[in-house]
Amino acid sequence: MRILDLGDTAFTIEFGDTIDPALQAQVAALDAALAAAQAAGRLPGLIETVPTFRSLTLIYDPLQTRRATLEPLVRACLDSTAPAPAASGRRWRLPACYGGAHGPDLAAVAAHAGLTAEALVDRHTGTEYVVYMLGFLPGFPFMGDVAEALRRPRRDEPRVRVPAGSVALANGLTAIYPWESPGGWHLIGRCPAPLFDPSRAAPALLAAGDRVRFTPVDADTLADLEADLAHGRLDPADWQVGP
Repeated sequence: MRILDLGDTAFTIEFGDTIDPALQAQVAALDAALAAAQAAGRLPGLIETVPTFRSLTLIYDPLQTRRATLEPLVRACLDSTAPAPAASGRRWRLPACYGGAHGPDLAAVAAHAGLTAEALVDRHTGTEYVVYMLGFLPGFPFMGDVAEALRRPRRDEPRVRVPAGSVALANGLTAIYPWESPGGWHLIGRCPAPLFDPSRAAPALLAAGDRVRFTPVDADTLADLEADLAHGRLDPADWQVGP
């Protein structure tokens, strides 16, 4: 582990340099311990923590505190914190409509893997993914680990516009685009879940440490779900299946 300055209002604690559920558990455990200490008033000046695949960044108000004050408190939390079990975090079952207009790269990714499109969908829906971190866009979940056969590098030519809700693959990860944006991942489906809503108490639907499994639905069901969400007949929190 090492601690690095990040400007004059933040520092980062690095636990390793790989994408690994064990490192994610260490990050999650420290993040939870710091949240508890902050709620108890023991970390004045701490503004926010930002978990990633392998590190946790602490952002603080330099008018209230500094790294030299916070670092001993963080080390005390580290000494008293056991890594969170790999299965910690909430569990979600999110619907996804694969292929067709919603997943224009499904056939190509399946062909490269030597699979039928149906077999690729079975592989993708047969795995429970860890949300390693949120980034790139608000609510964008980087999730792993994708089955070895489905791993593809990013596209040589990124798309200018990737539709919101696109379910995508790149390298050993899978993700859902919360917003329309440019993107270089391979698009295999569409998920109707709104991943970021600033009107919610917690704007991001998912959080680092959560676990996600996809459930395949057809195009008509996807349209029904999107209509129910738009008219308030469906709460995306209903897709949470475990604490």
